[in-house]
Amino acid sequence: MKKLVSLAGLGAVSMLPSWAIAAAPVVDKADNAFMMICTALVLFMTLPGIALFYGGLLRAKNVLSMLTQVAVTFAMVCVLWMIYGYSMAFSEGNAFFGGFDMAMLKNIPLEALSGTFYQLIHVAFQCSFACITVGLIVGALAERIRFSAVLIFVLVWFTLAYLPMAHMVWAGGFLAAKGALDFAGGTVVHINAASAGLVGAYMLGKRSGFGKEAFKPHNLPMVFTGTAILYVGWFGFNAGSASAANAIAALAFLNTVIATAGAILSWVFAEWMLRGKPSLLGACSGCIAGLVAITPAAGTVGVGGALIIGLVGGAAGLWGVVALKKWLRVDDVCDVFGVHGVCGIVGCILTGVFSAASLGGTGYAEGVTMGHQVGVQLLSIVVCLVWSGVVAFIGFKIADMVVGLRVSEEQEREGLDVNSHGENAYNQ
Repeated sequence: MKKLVSLAGLGAVSMLPSWAIAAAPVVDKADNAFMMICTALVLFMTLPGIALFYGGLLRAKNVLSMLTQVAVTFAMVCVLWMIYGYSMAFSEGNAFFGGFDMAMLKNIPLEALSGTFYQLIHVAFQCSFACITVGLIVGALAERIRFSAVLIFVLVWFTLAYLPMAHMVWAGGFLAAKGALDFAGGTVVHINAASAGLVGAYMLGKRSGFGKEAFKPHNLPMVFTGTAILYVGWFGFNAGSASAANAIAALAFLNTVIATAGAILSWVFAEWMLRGKPSLLGACSGCIAGLVAITPAAGTVGVGGALIIGLVGGAAGLWGVVALKKWLRVDDVCDVFGVHGVCGIVGCILTGVFSAASLGGTGYAEGVTMGHQVGVQLLSIVVCLVWSGVVAFIGFKIADMVVGLRVSEEQEREGLDVNSHGENAYNQ
């Protein structure tokens, strides 16, 4: 049967009826190439995107520690994803966890398809999402956490928080069954990481001298470079979530452009009004805020809705890093919660609004009203915040009991580059 269908695709005579041939899954080479490119772009977002963006925000004595944490957790998540992560996220299971039918990628034949592209590419694409999610968290923990504690935490949190959230949202689990909309990772990636980062920042405590000394980014050109890489890579993140080179991918691509532009402008002009000067750091932060805000909505809202989401997201992100951070009294070094948490929440809620066909979106499921959809979006936010936060607390507690969470004050003062890794970024 499969042979006949394949031959028919090459123009040979087939004995199958036309409807059977049309229904058979066939690889689309354009979709396959598109998804490989998108996967590479998302991997590029972590190494070097996140590493450079976060590294530039730190003090010079800690930049290598950040690059090392991002690189090693990236590798660790890749390995765990292939061993059991993909299976727990995307194989059949219950409402919260998948099973182990595809552990070590068994039961995935070489030519198995996910839609119109090879399933092995789906494995790699989703792996890139898991990698960047973990990479986002370490920005909240910077400049005082033990390297070994980071690795222990990642093992626990990846297994018990990231995988179930991916299953609940993208693999037919609890939130998918409720009708939650999350096109490319508003909950699974951004709110998930932000919740864990916030818990970790509280458990670590503030850096020595925080509030008394000036902790300024040591290299803003590095921050800008990381931002630019993230912006380019994000097209793989959002457009690739259409799972095909189709009209939805085109919509997600354009929405990513316009929302990000709106967020840069709203952040910079709001900062200009509040502080008297527009800054490069503000423009970079606005860029990330817009990208985060549009992520859950990229493939379901119209261009007008995307622009509004970007404008609101930029202003919300500025509020998150200026006002909310002070109110929370937390030392979230790279503003993971202020940007990824706040803008992820804003984007998730507004997805429920602007996905309406009457507002230019692709529309809701049959019989669903805007009020109901927004309610489901709020449920998904609460579930993500609580689930990720609880697991993060457990993961950090385990790390604290096994190796201790924080380096000594003396090591912190000297810098993690020398004390944790025996290196200096800038030899004088």
